[in-house]
Amino acid sequence: METTALKLYSFDYRNVKTYLAASLFVIGNIALPQLCHLLQQGGMVWLPIYFFTLIAAYKYGWKVGLLTAVLSPLVNFLLFAMPSAEVLPAILIKSVLLAVAAGFAAGYFKRISIPILIVVVLFYQIIGTLGEWLLTGSFYLAVQDFRMGIPGMLLQIIGGYLFVKHLIRN
Repeated sequence: METTALKLYSFDYRNVKTYLAASLFVIGNIALPQLCHLLQQGGMVWLPIYFFTLIAAYKYGWKVGLLTAVLSPLVNFLLFAMPSAEVLPAILIKSVLLAVAAGFAAGYFKRISIPILIVVVLFYQIIGTLGEWLLTGSFYLAVQDFRMGIPGMLLQIIGGYLFVKHLIRN
């Protein structure tokens, strides 16, 4: 399996680049879900709200990732009432877990690979599913991403790898 070393950043909250980068990724996390929601159950299948959070945290550090993770669902909710208020807390939990895991993995390994991204995605999904189960009290609802969202997880892993490796070179 190919591993790619890449230039990673870790912007500080006092750096304006942190907010500029996070803003661009939030815009991506607004546009992609809107496209996916054109398909029936597109959000539940493709899990688009997480895609740019993964990229933000992996390439630019957990701080950019965390801003993206929190602002993306909140802005989407305020603008489009999606995600719904009922699932917003679970999505926020998973988004934050993803940002922390991706930022940690990037900082620890200092490279990107498919196996690393598999572990990152499984980590946030498994721990997030447990959190969602505690929030909702429904195991069936909590495992929805595993019942329907496998294409979205694969998009995060493969698309995230390709995006970071090929499109964000510097």
